[in-house]
Amino acid sequence: MNTSTLHKIAACLVLCAMVLAFHTAVAAEKVKIEGFIIGRSGDEMIVQYGGGAELAFQLNDNTKVSQVGGLFKASRTTMSMAALIPGLKVKAEGTYTPERLLVATKVTFEGGDLDNAQAAEAGMHETKVQTQQNQAELEKQAAELKAQREALEKQQAQLVEHQEKIADNKAAVDAAIARFGQLDDYYIFDELTVYFGNGQVKVDPKYNSQLLSLAEKAKTIDGYVVEVTGYASSTGSVALNQKLSESRASNVTNILLQQGHVPLTRFLAPGAMGEARQVGNEKSAEGQAENRRVVVRVLQNKAIAGI
Repeated sequence: MNTSTLHKIAACLVLCAMVLAFHTAVAAEKVKIEGFIIGRSGDEMIVQYGGGAELAFQLNDNTKVSQVGGLFKASRTTMSMAALIPGLKVKAEGTYTPERLLVATKVTFEGGDLDNAQAAEAGMHETKVQTQQNQAELEKQAAELKAQREALEKQQAQLVEHQEKIADNKAAVDAAIARFGQLDDYYIFDELTVYFGNGQVKVDPKYNSQLLSLAEKAKTIDGYVVEVTGYASSTGSVALNQKLSESRASNVTNILLQQGHVPLTRFLAPGAMGEARQVGNEKSAEGQAENRRVVVRVLQNKAIAGI
């Protein structure tokens, strides 16, 4: 073997030795810091130290965790890794692996610091729970407000629709009254008289079938209108009798509307004549009974009837 070859082999060995020494030095690089745990996830612990720098330590089965105490911090108690919680002040030592992972070899802390960290963590948990409860309550209130707003909008829409229907019905009734009021000649197609007791305004049930029959007949007439007029006897004051005649006419009209299903547009405004237009002798009980009445007429324009 010549001298040149020996020199090359020697140089190669020196280079290998240098690389091995470098990796050994890196592998042996140790870290020792004092700070606060700001994060913990599984086997990783993040410690903040100095002016805000952070280091991530890997925890494994060889990591020694202990609590120090006593006058000179000479007392040591082995602790579980579960004690390494955020907020705990610790002294951490570790060694870098060739892959540049910092593995914790020793973590120590004082008992008082653990108490403080646990108290802080409990406070944070309580705050978190309270925050979640507040959030849930806010969401519930928001949902209730939304439901109330939707209900209000629905009610407003229904109110508008109802008002529009009232306006339409009123316009139709006004038109019918105006149209009928212009007719000088009309045909009384059918008529029914409903009698009442003295001071009574409730319709005797015996008239219900007659009123409903009249309503059915009216619906067969082209362009019909219904006139309802209430009367009273002269017994009592004029004001009371006027009110009695109004209530009687209104109650009869309601039966035709609600049970006979006669459209509102087919009615003339209910009339209330009070003591006027008596048909019976007021000096006799029989005559007074004849005057306590409501007259229902089904009318048809003679021009429509072809008369």
